[in-house]
Amino acid sequence: MISTNFKHLFIFLFSFLVLSGVGRAETISVNFDNEVTGAPSKIFSSFVGNWYIENDGNNKVYAVDGRQWMRGTMSAGIADKAKALYGERYAEFLNNLTAYKYFPLTIYQRVENLSNGAITVDFKAISGRIDQAAGIAFNIQPNGDYLVIRANPLENNLIAFKMQRGERSMVQWIRNVPTPSLKWHHLKVLIKDEQVEAYLNNKRYIAFKFNKKIDGKIGLWSKADSYVLFDNFTVETK
Repeated sequence: MISTNFKHLFIFLFSFLVLSGVGRAETISVNFDNEVTGAPSKIFSSFVGNWYIENDGNNKVYAVDGRQWMRGTMSAGIADKAKALYGERYAEFLNNLTAYKYFPLTIYQRVENLSNGAITVDFKAISGRIDQAAGIAFNIQPNGDYLVIRANPLENNLIAFKMQRGERSMVQWIRNVPTPSLKWHHLKVLIKDEQVEAYLNNKRYIAFKFNKKIDGKIGLWSKADSYVLFDNFTVETK
């Protein structure tokens, strides 16, 4: 039989773990209602492309606007933004990021690193002759490497890309994934150590195992002349 003292100890330890939040999932939900229309976001740091708060009817959203795309536009004040996120390694991050200057990138400031959890966002592609890309970036490293899951209404596909050492390579490509322009869609990425799953409109399309544990910053991604709106950015950490 289990002694009374042992039972008391077990109850105490269990209560401590519950109250201290060990094993508890935390969900952060972000909309842009408290942001200023026409201004940069206060909770994202943009590094490539033109990102700002915009109105979609009566709703405030986060836009990446490539309508005046000039073959790679680095965002204003990126040195200070990189210092705030990566400290002394900011120069290394910026040097490698220039290789991806055709791919707008903005980083969420309030999650240090994510290795186990979920990222979701709603997106609506407005226009873009070359691209209408909407993506979630994750595993963003101090050297500028990262992973991305992206949808594109012009191509009707869902792709997992690896951005590494200044080069973009494909991890998985799923065809026949319709995402009509001018309509809202829901993109979700699940991460557990090396495992990645991606869902579009609540249907799983992508699953793969990365070559090492995922543990980096997270954000939003696009490409070239894409003009896309984002809303309801949610992060669940475990």
